[in-house]
Order: sequence, then structure tokens, then C-alpha cells
Amino acid sequence: MKAVIISKNGGPEVLEIKDIKLENPKSGEVLIRNKAIGLNYIDTYHRSGLYPVNLPSNIGIEGAGIIEKVGSDVVDFKIGDRVAYASMPLGSYATHRIFPTKKLVKVPDEIDLENVVTLMTKGFTVFYLLHKTYKVKSGEIILFHAAAGGVGQIFCQWAKSLGCKVIGTVGSDEKINTAKENGCEYVINYSKENFAEKVKEITKGIGVPVVYDGVGKKTFDQSIECLSVRGMMVSFGNASGPLDPCNVTKSLAPKGLYLTRPSIAHYTSSKEELNEAASKVFDMFIKKKFTLKVFKKYQFNEIINAHKDLENRKILGPAIIIP
Repeated sequence: MKAVIISKNGGPEVLEIKDIKLENPKSGEVLIRNKAIGLNYIDTYHRSGLYPVNLPSNIGIEGAGIIEKVGSDVVDFKIGDRVAYASMPLGSYATHRIFPTKKLVKVPDEIDLENVVTLMTKGFTVFYLLHKTYKVKSGEIILFHAAAGGVGQIFCQWAKSLGCKVIGTVGSDEKINTAKENGCEYVINYSKENFAEKVKEITKGIGVPVVYDGVGKKTFDQSIECLSVRGMMVSFGNASGPLDPCNVTKSLAPKGLYLTRPSIAHYTSSKEELNEAASKVFDMFIKKKFTLKVFKKYQFNEIINAHKDLENRKILGPAIIIP
């Protein structure tokens, strides 16, 4: 089998494709032949060292494929099952991989494996953001950053289907139409406009009850300004860099705000939670509550270019790697 390995932290150039001996699955594990691999911003955090991992290390958290072997005590999965995953341990950047069944879900026949690999990390993220972290209500005006990105594509459509009006921000004019197509009621280019002032204008000075922010350093302070009294700041990523320490008295106390830093792991820690998320995301997709377009497919040997495009904001939607 072939797998991408990082032996040191750094830029995309540290990604190396190596031949690895293929092992047999142990108790509670299966061997998967990956058919599609998810490309996610968190992969760059593991590569750069922002999220430390023991080196040398595999990389990648999301994939979909076909089971080729099962461990001796595995009863809920069989050879030939179409499956997907989006969690630790790292190692989806590979032609094959061993994976624990407790973190694995079966893929409905109605969903192509290239599509499902874009639904796992991004779809699960949208599910917990809208239904768990802050349960949105019909009629609410909410703010979502990076509305033209992979998570944004799903989030804005899903939120609109729930009756919300989404204010979406983007980093360039070329992304405005994409955000509108994704379902945004309002779109703000935060590189040109003060989005906090625009949000206050749209909400007639009240502010929004929740801000969903996966951008991080560049947007955090103004996002706090956008919130209404007792509003919630949901910081679920830091694509522009890690946040500075938060001064609770200065930032949160004046309006009694809430601040949370959720992740998929917090909402899929049990098999029951994992199956709930998968069932809801797959059902929403099958019922066409949101549509999904794969923006770009990278071949396995293009992994360095894929990471460069990801960090340079050249990917306007979900992207995948074909092993």
C-alpha cells in the first residue's frame, strides 16, 4: 500500500508518499480500500504542527471505501460493505488502511463514495453546529464566516432549510456569488468592509444571537461585536491562525456572552452519537435539503499541490483526493 507520511512539521513539502507494509485487521478492526479521501483544513494543522502529533505520522482523518478484510470478532460489518469515517486515528491519506469499527459508518446505496467523503467532516460539523452547539430557530438571523468554503456550502443551505437567514462573509469578491448560491441572504466581503458594522446595519443594531467562526484570528474580535446580548460565539476553527488569549472581562462580560470551541469529537464520542450524526446528514443529502458539488479532485501524487491550494484559499468548496 501507499501512504502519505510526515517525518517533520512544516509546509506542504514535508508530505511524502511512501510504500508501507499492509497489516491484517485485529480485533474490532477492518481493512478498507480507500476510494476517496477528504481534504480538510485540519490536515494542515497536523502537518504544520499547530495540532501536535507524534512523528513520523500518517495524516488525514476522512475517507470512504470498501471493506476488504475484517477482524476475527467483527459482526456488524462484512467484506464488501461501503463505509466512511471522519475521525482519529490519522491515516486516511493512503490507498488502504486499518480502521476501528466503533468509529465507522455504513454508506447508503443512494450516496456515491466520492460525495460521502465530503459529507463526513463537513456535514457532521454542520449538524452539530446547527443542532447541538447552538440550536437555531426559524426566523433567526445568524452569522457564518467563510460562506463560500466547503463547510459553508453545506451550512448555508441547511440553515436556510431550517428557516434561518444567513449573513455570510467571504474573503474576496470572486466568492460572493458562490456564497449567494449556497443560500446566504446577505454576503459581506470582510477584506473590504467592516462586517461588524454591516451586521449591526442588517439587524438594526440588535446583533445576531450566534456567530459561527471557522476563520479565527482575523475575524474573532469583530465577531464579538456582532453578537446580541447573551449571544454565543462558536469558534470551531482557525484557518487564519490561532486565536490570541481571550480577555473574558473585556470581550464577554459587557453583553453576557457565551464562548465555545467545539469539534466533531465532542459530538461523536459514542457510537450512538456517531450514528445519529451520520443518519441526519445522509438523510438531509438524500432528501436534497442541500446539494453538494465537489470543487476539485486531486490525484494521490498531487497531495503537495492540494495542500498549497488549500492554504492559499484557492479551493471554493469541497475537494477530495483519489488514491
